[in-house]
Parts: sequence; C-alpha cells; structure tokens
Amino acid sequence: MNTTLSGITFSRADQADATAILELQKLAYRSEAVLCNDFSIQPLVQTLEELLLEFESKTVIKATEGNRIIGSVRVCTQNGAGYVGKLIVHPDKQGKGIGSRLLKEAEVACGRVEYWELFTGTKSERNLRLYQKHGYKEHHRQAISDSLSLVYLRKRNFRTQDSE
Repeated sequence: MNTTLSGITFSRADQADATAILELQKLAYRSEAVLCNDFSIQPLVQTLEELLLEFESKTVIKATEGNRIIGSVRVCTQNGAGYVGKLIVHPDKQGKGIGSRLLKEAEVACGRVEYWELFTGTKSERNLRLYQKHGYKEHHRQAISDSLSLVYLRKRNFRTQDSE
C-alpha cells in the first residue's frame, strides 16, 4: 500500500514513525479539547509507550508530504467489523481531501468486514460532516463526562455482500 494524492503519499506506518504521529495527534486533538473544554481526553494524554503498543494490534497508516507526516489513522478488525480510530490531519492541511483519503485507506486496510465503525465527539461538526459524506450513519451515543459525549457511526460494507 503506497498510494499518492497531489504529492502526498499514503503508506503503512511503523514504530519509527510513532513520535511524529504522537506529536501530530496532540496538535490535531487540541481543537477537540477546546470544543469539549476538556484537555484530559485520551488522545492528548496518550504516552509514546501506549502508542507503540497500538502498533502491535492495529494497522497504522500515515500520510506524508516529503519526509513530514501530515496525517494518520489507526484501524483494526474484530468479529467481522473494522474499527477506525484517531484519524488526524495537520491543522494546516485540513480541507484538502487528506482525511477522506485516510478514511478510504483505513477501510481498504480492514479487508472483508461487514461494517466499519468509528466515533467522534458530538460537538465535532466538521468530523461528523466528513464521516456522513462517506456514508457513515449514527449508531449510538455515549456520555464520557459532563463535558464530553461521543457519537458512534457505522457504515455497512456492501462490497462484502456483492462478493458472496
């Protein structure tokens, strides 16, 4: 998996990329923290050691421009479902199709699954628009704290039914 979009390369990340991905994650999630007025959300407090462990159980995809990581997403499969998480794009690079492409790459990386699932904060209107544009529909909500609620979205994989 090495694909490009306007000079941006999408490929599988490895543990050597972890520090850069974690720095980008903390930058990208600041806007989410501001929306919910909670700077203790997991993506902002995640440690490098915790991220390195994720490389053992998840596929991590990166978007690079030159040698600089400008986006990333993590995926895993379980019980016939693909779980997409921590889709991030550098704030200066948002709105250029990178998030959409990362989402597509994540879906492909899951292989044959019945559906994909992801979540975002209920106040993250931009994220919700992106996911809905790509066919994700609200499945359920979960209150995490007084200031943070998550909306879980799912998208059926119609290609799986077509190929059976």
